[in-house]
Amino acid sequence: MSAGMITALCYPKCSTCKKAIKWLDEHGIPYEYRDITLQNPTSEELAAWHARSGLSIRRLFNTSGMLYRQMGLKDRLPGMSDEECYQLLSTDGMLVKRPLLVGADLVLVGFREAEWEQRLLG
Repeated sequence: MSAGMITALCYPKCSTCKKAIKWLDEHGIPYEYRDITLQNPTSEELAAWHARSGLSIRRLFNTSGMLYRQMGLKDRLPGMSDEECYQLLSTDGMLVKRPLLVGADLVLVGFREAEWEQRLLG
């Protein structure tokens, strides 16, 4: 990924992802779109992004998703290592919090407009 290239990992049917993409377009920010369900993040990508994000591993999970609830992850996560979490997240893009915006020096999880303005528009 080039220094200036941003990748937006999204689920096409997600309304929050649609808002995020619209925001990027409206602000003229170039990005590469990646359907998170067709191209799951790899465990290696997730490990690198997690390290750069400074967030807890739990923040990478789509905690409001049906799959998260069906798998009982709320109770399982505290006992899992980061590596186990990366492996699990890499099995299904629906487990990953989205949109996930990744650039050379940024990782943004979820769409919070104020945070995106600060980090992307300075």
